[in-house]
Amino acid sequence: MSKRPGGKSILANFGSFSQPEAAATDAAASEEQKPSTPSQPLARVGAGVIGATQRSLSELREERDSLRALVDAGGGSEIDPKLIDPSPFPDRLPDDSDADFEALKKLILEEGQKVPIQVRRHPIAEGRFQVVYGHRRWRAASDLGIKVKATILALSDSELVVAQGIENAARQDLSWIERALFAWRMDEAGIKARDIRAALSIDDPELARLRSVCRTLPVDVIEAIGRAPKVGRPRWVALASVVSEDEAALGRVRKTLSDDKVLQRPSDDRFKLALAAVKKPAARPRSQVEIRSPAGKVVGKVTFSSGDVRFAVSTDHAPAFSSFVEDELPALLEKFFAREGEG
Repeated sequence: MSKRPGGKSILANFGSFSQPEAAATDAAASEEQKPSTPSQPLARVGAGVIGATQRSLSELREERDSLRALVDAGGGSEIDPKLIDPSPFPDRLPDDSDADFEALKKLILEEGQKVPIQVRRHPIAEGRFQVVYGHRRWRAASDLGIKVKATILALSDSELVVAQGIENAARQDLSWIERALFAWRMDEAGIKARDIRAALSIDDPELARLRSVCRTLPVDVIEAIGRAPKVGRPRWVALASVVSEDEAALGRVRKTLSDDKVLQRPSDDRFKLALAAVKKPAARPRSQVEIRSPAGKVVGKVTFSSGDVRFAVSTDHAPAFSSFVEDELPALLEKFFAREGEG
């Protein structure tokens, strides 16, 4: 048996379907059918992204060829965009700018839609379809009020997410958190881990990290931050780690992201502000302030330190001062929480 070619993942093979590569694959398959000789021992299949599933190399190639045939299926249709729904497994967050989308609409308006989108028949709604990939072209056609060219495929949920992965592998521009959300949504829909790994071309440890972040950070918080294309795995994991350890951290993040001025900033900036919000302030050094009467006489002192405030009042004033603080405390707390936005 010949060795697995170059350690390429199944999606890497999906991502480039040129004829020379197809011929090379066929040649490799023919070589596999030759009987092995003592001088050519059987090569081990590497434990890579898909190898971790313990399926044989021939099974992987069979699955790849089957899905490739589905994606490359010929014949297109023109469909009313109103009859099409988005993929049940969204893999995109809104862009910070609509400039690229507006340019796409202008191009389609002037030159027509060159490349069909891929859709499948809706599994439960008769006469409707779901996008496999090509969401932006579908949206553009909808905005322009024209029919969208589409290839209709027969795909199960698992095949749909792998087909989306084919497109994503070709583009390679999903941000890390978009990949995490894609994995989480597939998890929620009961997609097998094997197929999630195939759709994202990742291994088990990376899948565990994607899952961990989305299980810690609520979806509404992630969506409020946005794509954050310059923010990679380490900082998202760091944010999730602090939130998991500090119960108050998530509240600080939500408060930061509720500011309209923050929401108008690019998503990378929104992430930085969210990360800054979860960092605990440095411990305040211990300090003392003298309590003086209107005449300037020192009658006590108040000591401030991290998480601690202590009053010490002279015996002449202590009983009356204690009663005064007790009476004034409810109004003082109300003023404090109003200032903190919790009133």
